[in-house]
Amino acid sequence: MGITERIDRITLLTDEYRSEAPPIPKSVKIELTARCDFKCFFCASHMRLRHKSDMSWSLFSRVVREMRELGVEELGCFYLGESFLVPWLPEAIRYAKVECGYPYVFLTTNGRMATAERIRACMAAGLDSLKFSYNFADAQQFQEVTGVKAGTFAAIAEHIRQARRIRDEVAAETGHRCGLYASSILYDGEQQQRMEQAVDAILPHVDEHYWLPLYGQAGLTSGAKGTRPTAGNQGRVGALRKPLPCWSLFTEGHVTYDGHLSACCFDHDGRFDMGDLNTMSFQEAWHSEKFRALRRANLAENVCGTVCEKCLAYEDAGEQAARPVTFVRRVQEAA
Repeated sequence: MGITERIDRITLLTDEYRSEAPPIPKSVKIELTARCDFKCFFCASHMRLRHKSDMSWSLFSRVVREMRELGVEELGCFYLGESFLVPWLPEAIRYAKVECGYPYVFLTTNGRMATAERIRACMAAGLDSLKFSYNFADAQQFQEVTGVKAGTFAAIAEHIRQARRIRDEVAAETGHRCGLYASSILYDGEQQQRMEQAVDAILPHVDEHYWLPLYGQAGLTSGAKGTRPTAGNQGRVGALRKPLPCWSLFTEGHVTYDGHLSACCFDHDGRFDMGDLNTMSFQEAWHSEKFRALRRANLAENVCGTVCEKCLAYEDAGEQAARPVTFVRRVQEAA
């Protein structure tokens, strides 16, 4: 099963999960760290709206085992931070795969710290999917958007090329084959043409590439530098979902580095906290009254007065078509 098929399966809100108390999700992302080494304008991470640190091993191991025993099948070893900043990332993958028996462990990275040595360690540990977020057409634009030196852009492209070679070597050695993927934001006009050229350069080294709309990050980055994001999290371009009810509340869990269960893919400020896993079980938090009430509002397609309101306030929630994003000139003017 390729990555887009998996994404579409999670974002499709079936009748089974269309409930204020849905079954335990098949997929959960857990935040090994809230830290990120990029300061992208389209991501609210750089705003530092909540404290940022790393998850403790004791919390990680306990929650990961508990979730697997409840029936979680897919574990993302990341949430809002960059997991390659965590020294024990390979050990986390190995624990999930070998000790807990997760069928599928996946990871998304910005690529800067994904060196050949680190990639090999993660793949040897049993990583099933490695996806690179690749959103910049050239080195100058990379620096303008991320605040990181322009030379890093070429290093990331090299890391993607190395990942393909290492994946094939590890597969030959162990028989385990990690999927390699990349995603990019869908822009418009000249910027999209430039992005397509940049993507063409990495396509031979990944198994699949897909486009994403520009998200508003729960309303936190809506309109940043003149961009116009889509409402909510509508999934990927080509299989977009309605903003309401938001699938994220029903089919995927999100655990923060300090052990809170969040209802949102973009909970940069903690307002979507549905339960503290330091004091309650994952199942108790997943079915907490706070979570049930938010799901009821989503199912009614009326989130006024809820924490979801800001995410949808800037656009008609019934609009399903993602628009390409006007980007390059406005970014350069605002930089």
